[in-house]
Amino acid sequence: MNDGIRKLYERWLLDMWAGDFALAHDLVTPGFVGHWPGHDVRGAAELADVLAQGHAPFTDVTVTLDVGPIVDGDTVAARWTFAGSYRGGLDGATAPAGTRVAFSGHDILRVEGGRVAEYWVISDVRTFARSLGMG
Repeated sequence: MNDGIRKLYERWLLDMWAGDFALAHDLVTPGFVGHWPGHDVRGAAELADVLAQGHAPFTDVTVTLDVGPIVDGDTVAARWTFAGSYRGGLDGATAPAGTRVAFSGHDILRVEGGRVAEYWVISDVRTFARSLGMG
């Protein structure tokens, strides 16, 4: 079971988060809820939209797995790094297009029936904002 959850997480992070947003429909349950600070995302379609919006200001996106995944029962946790070249378009950003941005975060996921049912994320928004000249 742990190997299946590890592989699910690797597809989640290294394939879907890296740009194959349509995978959301294969990787999450119909009742999926993702908990971002300040708002929840529900279902595969909304998840794919949020991921596409998050990638839109960047090119050359890479996502790396730094620690984990660590599996305990139906829960998996990991640390990752997102990197990309800023193409522009974020309100308040003063960094020029082409600025390389990298920041890290942590995921916790609850798996149900071989798919992600619930997701919690926290990322280093201070480093992200600072690298784009937002504060």
